Amino acid sequence: MALYEHVFLARQDMSAQQVDALVEQYKGVIEANGGKVGRIENWGLKSLTYRIKKNRKAHYALMDIDAPAAAVHEMERQMRINEDVLRYMTLAVEKHEEGPSAMMQKRDRDDRPRRDGDDRGPRREFGDRPRREGEFQRAPRPDRAPREDRA
Repeated sequence: MALYEHVFLARQDMSAQQVDALVEQYKGVIEANGGKVGRIENWGLKSLTYRIKKNRKAHYALMDIDAPAAAVHEMERQMRINEDVLRYMTLAVEKHEEGPSAMMQKRDRDDRPRRDGDDRGPRREFGDRPRREGEFQRAPRPDRAPREDRA
C-alpha cells in the first residue's frame, strides 16, 4: 500500500462538528476499501487567498493515509460529488511526518526574523537606520572647489 497526505477544504458555513463528521465519513471510505488513516488534523477556519465558489474562508483538514490507490480514488470521487468540499489535494509521500504538521506548530509573530535584516530593536522609518561599521557619509573632496567658485 502507498502512503498519502490528503488535505481538503470545506465550506465556511459548516460547523466544526460537521467538518469532523466529514472527516469520519471519508475515513470510513478509506477503511472500507482496505486502507487506514493515521494522523488527522483539523486546521480550523482560515481565510482563502481568493474566492472559491463564493467563499472567502474555509475549514482545512489534513489526513495521513496508508491505502491502495483504489481507496484514494473512491474517496476523491465522493469528494467531487459533495457540495461541502471546495477543494482537495492528495500527495503521495515516501513516509509520514512525525509530530504536528507545519500548520499546527505555533509560531509567535515576534519570534520570526525581520524582513529588513535588522534585528536590533523596533522597526524604524525608512532612512533612519544607524550607520554600519565601515560605512561613511560622503565628504566633499578637498581638491575640488564648490561648484559656484569654479569657472
